[in-house]
Amino acid sequence: MIRFLIALQFLTIIPFNIKKKIEDKDFGRSLGYFPIVGLLLGIFLSGVAYISMFLPTMVISSLILVAWTVVTGGIHLDGFADTCDGFYGNRRKEDILEIMRDSRIGTMGAAGIAILLLFKFAMLSSIRSEDLWKVLIMTVVFARWSQAFVCLTSTYARDEGKAKHFIEHVKRGDVFMGAIFILILNWFLIGIKGIILFTLLVITVLLFTKYVKRKIGGMTGDTIGATNEIAEASALLFSLILLSYKI
Repeated sequence: MIRFLIALQFLTIIPFNIKKKIEDKDFGRSLGYFPIVGLLLGIFLSGVAYISMFLPTMVISSLILVAWTVVTGGIHLDGFADTCDGFYGNRRKEDILEIMRDSRIGTMGAAGIAILLLFKFAMLSSIRSEDLWKVLIMTVVFARWSQAFVCLTSTYARDEGKAKHFIEHVKRGDVFMGAIFILILNWFLIGIKGIILFTLLVITVLLFTKYVKRKIGGMTGDTIGATNEIAEASALLFSLILLSYKI
């Protein structure tokens, strides 16, 4: 239970007073619960879409984005912004890591967040209302699992940091079971298209991970957050495309 609570506390703004002593390995093992928390978040966002369905499409999309940002505390948006700031230009690894450690958001970070949110808004506004709840669930669940996936397939780029324990103690079996959970969920929601969606998203995450490793040699907390945002944006785009055609 403590590992589930760590995942819930890390991925949402829901406060928990965990009285039991948390060991380093608990952080890594909590990654196995990330897809479950993602499912809860997806159901919540689907509820927001449902209760606002009488409103115009653009208003619904705006409300979903607001709820999405508030319930997660914008933690992954912050990581995405820091990654945009650090990766812009041809900088050395040391300079990139130093820029990403700065709590202030620079020009590229601000631009990155604006473009990302506009992209998500456009995708949400374009997805058919009858498909929107399915897409929200699949998107949020996969994005949370993608964090566990990159922790498993990467090393930590810094000597110390909050994300180090996640990367060092993640278990292959937890990530594998998360993938099986997503495949079953996607199949249940949209059939074979869900399997195709999962495949496309894994490829996208692998390409981004390869890019990050080339820049700084591994992952940090910020790039893990950026992975989540890229996974969400990609899931919305690929879902829109796949659900527009009959297969």
